[in-house]
Amino acid sequence: MKFRRYRNQLLPLVGLLLLSTTAWAQDQGAVFHWSGKLAADKIVEIKNVNGNIDAETTVRDEIQVTAEKSGRDADKVKIEVVPFADGVTVCAIYPPGIFGGSTGRCEPGKSYSSNVHGDNARVHFTVRLPKNLRFSGVTVNGDVTAQDMGRFVHAVSVNGSIRVSTSAWAQADTVNGSITAKMGDAAWMGTLKIASVNGSIELQMPDDLNADVKFSSVNGQMSSDFPITISGGFAGHNAHGTIGKGGRSLVVDTVNGSVELKKSAGTI
Repeated sequence: MKFRRYRNQLLPLVGLLLLSTTAWAQDQGAVFHWSGKLAADKIVEIKNVNGNIDAETTVRDEIQVTAEKSGRDADKVKIEVVPFADGVTVCAIYPPGIFGGSTGRCEPGKSYSSNVHGDNARVHFTVRLPKNLRFSGVTVNGDVTAQDMGRFVHAVSVNGSIRVSTSAWAQADTVNGSITAKMGDAAWMGTLKIASVNGSIELQMPDDLNADVKFSSVNGQMSSDFPITISGGFAGHNAHGTIGKGGRSLVVDTVNGSVELKKSAGTI
């Protein structure tokens, strides 16, 4: 009897979730809108293929996601919203066939299967979220911008630049593009890596930074506003050293580009 009573109480909730998911799936015009709420410290993930991702914070307690689709065959691209225990994932889904590949399933996490060829269709994501949420933006061909964030930021592109500012810390990775990141906190655990292949890297870090650092640049200069105690000198185009008391690890890698480590000019 108890099980039947609990089951009956859960059915309306399950029905509401299914109804909401269906509503999201039906909103598939040239401009897609989604809004929702998450508890503090949950994550909003955006996964794209062709197009920019622009995120900023809002004083409202609601997340707002807009996806503008453009270009030939843009109507074939669908936007999928997947809630999960730690937050919500929003993906641009390219179907197989006309694009020479497909994105596969929309799933939470860092991995994103994308073997889409060409850039016939583009999706521009604009995201507004409260400062108490984490953010992840991943795209293949496009820039990722996340300004004035309040929690951890994860930004990834293949062909595009990354620009991030957060009162916490950020992980950024691109292949063809520059990285500019301003962090207000250096309390990450383990190793924080910032990497590009063809592009310069500029990091602004808090004045009280304590880290074991590793810089690497094949074709570019390395500079730091922080005094660095170099251990073992320079080995080729690599430098290992300590800022402040050391402890946590900061790895900054690029091949073709300069590396600059600056002190933050002010609060974020």
